[in-house]
Amino acid sequence: MKSWLLVSVLAVVLAVCGSRSPYQTVLQHSRIRGRQQGPNVCAMQQIKGTNRKYFTNCKQWYHRKICGKPTVITYECCPGYEKLPGEKGCPAALPLVNIYSTLGAVGASTTQMYSDRARLREEVEGPGSFTFFAPSNEAWAALPAEILDALVSNVNIELLNALHYHMVNRRLTSEELKHGSSFPSMYQDSHVHIHHYSNGIVTVNCARLIKPDQHATNGIVHVIDRVITAVSSDMQSIVDVDDDLETLRAAFAAAGLSTLLESPGQYTVFAPTNDAFAKIPRETLNRILGDPVALKDLLNYHILKQLQCAESIVSGTSVETLQGAALEVGCDGDQMTLNGNAIVTKKDQLGTNGVIHYISQLLIPDSAKTLLELAEDSSVSTATRLFVDAGLSSHLTGSEALTMLAPLNDAFKGSMAMTPDLRALMKNHLLKQQLSSKALYHGQQLQTLGGLTLRVFVYRNNLCIENACIAAHDRTGRFATMFTLDKVLAPPTGTLMDVLKADERFSQLVGAIQTAGMTELLNQQGALTFFAPTDEAFRAQPPAELSRLLRNADQLAAVLRLHLGEGLLVSGGVSSHTRLAPLQGDKLELGVRNFTVYVNKVPVADGDLMATNGVVHAINAFIRPLAPKLDREQADGPAASTPVDSRRFRNDDLFERVLMSRSSRTMNRRQ
Repeated sequence: MKSWLLVSVLAVVLAVCGSRSPYQTVLQHSRIRGRQQGPNVCAMQQIKGTNRKYFTNCKQWYHRKICGKPTVITYECCPGYEKLPGEKGCPAALPLVNIYSTLGAVGASTTQMYSDRARLREEVEGPGSFTFFAPSNEAWAALPAEILDALVSNVNIELLNALHYHMVNRRLTSEELKHGSSFPSMYQDSHVHIHHYSNGIVTVNCARLIKPDQHATNGIVHVIDRVITAVSSDMQSIVDVDDDLETLRAAFAAAGLSTLLESPGQYTVFAPTNDAFAKIPRETLNRILGDPVALKDLLNYHILKQLQCAESIVSGTSVETLQGAALEVGCDGDQMTLNGNAIVTKKDQLGTNGVIHYISQLLIPDSAKTLLELAEDSSVSTATRLFVDAGLSSHLTGSEALTMLAPLNDAFKGSMAMTPDLRALMKNHLLKQQLSSKALYHGQQLQTLGGLTLRVFVYRNNLCIENACIAAHDRTGRFATMFTLDKVLAPPTGTLMDVLKADERFSQLVGAIQTAGMTELLNQQGALTFFAPTDEAFRAQPPAELSRLLRNADQLAAVLRLHLGEGLLVSGGVSSHTRLAPLQGDKLELGVRNFTVYVNKVPVADGDLMATNGVVHAINAFIRPLAPKLDREQADGPAASTPVDSRRFRNDDLFERVLMSRSSRTMNRRQ
């Protein structure tokens, strides 16, 4: 019974919460934060140094910032309540009076004064049910002097019409101000346009409601932060008559998007001015204007699928464009920002089907860029310069379907002077087709412009091409794609045996492999991971024990096979407690600590020497099997209390464990 009752109560609570408007939800949070100050007290966040106040939501409460600026918490009576002398909080409901008197009580005394001058007082004091979107005193003060003079010089017509446009001939609470709705005003039935955002902000013609729901006997007052004007033109008409948007107007016509700006909807257009277009290099601009696909992508990247008034933004928000990519729409103080840049020069030019914000910088999406443009001014600038120095510019600026494998700047070490070998290497960082990393699969082979074949390795924690792993999201341009890699590619130069023979650090290992009869194994096709002991590892062994090992081919083969793992594992594929099955022995435990890969507690000194049939990781000590009860976490690196010292390592102990493991496996198979 109690469980049923609890479920019922929860259902009612969820239903009530779910039915609240975003504004009511934020108001309730402000009530909760203010209740320690007394009944009906709301906590407000005020931006320091301004008069701008906001009802607070949970995120803003803890961050103490709005539009990147610090805020202070103030407390005031929630809508509809007032203080009483000597009592805590705001215990008394405001006396319900007519709209005219309410204007004076809620900080809209200037609107009240102009109502007198325009002979509107009798109407808003008399019978009826009105909604008055009343500009605050500060809103009237912020109005340009020439506009205000024009209104008050003709109070019987212009001022009266302006005030009537702020009124609707019915009572509308904040709950009824739905997002995207509009209502006929009392000025020639011209509509006012409502937007009710998820963060609780409500706007009318992009003016923010700063004191909503001030009830009166003959209606309701919502105090707003600016004087609004009638909206009669669609966005295309706004663009048509503004000489600052001449280039944009021509671009919309060329892309066939003029009809979009005329059609019904709720769009946001970030409109680049003529100066914004002029900042783009002429060659780039002509290329885009001459390419219908790129031009359409460029323009759609400036259009949001929703109407976003400047006053609705209190922090950075990712918003999808018609092009498909997202823009970071935010604010910095009283400035509106795009992708973190304060490039909005004129805000909230409202049309019947959307809003226009003028911007001083053209936004070029990746889908309209060449490979060279994708790579410029990014974390792969070194690779970009090397591609150009290698004479590959035509591939980066043309219309070939390619994929650029661009290593991060930090991946390049030492001198980067162009040589024939470096030129060939850079050519092998260009793939012959345009790819998406999401479509890559394990074992896939990729052809480069240099004629090499590269392999794809898919691991639980990484996606790699040969030794290099993808370090960032794809950037897809007009014809080509860029993959950002964490390393410079090291294409395979031969078999595992070829790699070892070509590196003087492995001279003793090569001899040991030949003695153990394993040369063919390391030359044949397959996929092996070889943790290859260097000459330093051999020198670390006691001479007598090393000599005995090198004379016993079977024991030598057993030791070396413990260093060979089944499957090809590059260092980028190693995560915590990665396990690899050796050709001999129980297991190889791998991990990463301080950017160093460890295998059975032995650090890898030099990794990812790629071969056609595997990969070599150089180690300066022999691997020994882990003790059965050894904590697996110790495989990530040397134990704190007993650091590994290869000079104290006993080979006969290793042989015994390896051979015992082999014997055990043989007996199990026989049984």
